[in-house]
Amino acid sequence: MHNYLIIGAGGFIGAISRYAIGLWIGQRWGRSFPLGTFAINVSGSFLIGLLMVLFTERYMVNPQWRLFLVVGFLGAYTTFSTFEYETGSLLKDGETLIALLNVVCSVAAGFAALKLGEVIAKL
Repeated sequence: MHNYLIIGAGGFIGAISRYAIGLWIGQRWGRSFPLGTFAINVSGSFLIGLLMVLFTERYMVNPQWRLFLVVGFLGAYTTFSTFEYETGSLLKDGETLIALLNVVCSVAAGFAALKLGEVIAKL
């Protein structure tokens, strides 16, 4: 039961962070391209790459930190389902090029961020 509370606490913070960052980016740079979701997915990819290497290869940390940060926080923070919905909405609205750009950029930048996080963690 204790692990569920740890994951839930991380998820609570991750979900609020996702909402706040997405809202801030949308207000600052507009919503024609789903930049908030893109930025959240890329930063989440970076963080999972960084944390998983740090937690499994570099440092001996309490496994509950992984539950809190990776499963809880990042599980709620990253927004793949929102990414899918927004891409589908772009396609439905006839914005095929923007939808394709969203998919290509999200996957490429997310993978690059993941690898960057792994590299930084190994320094």
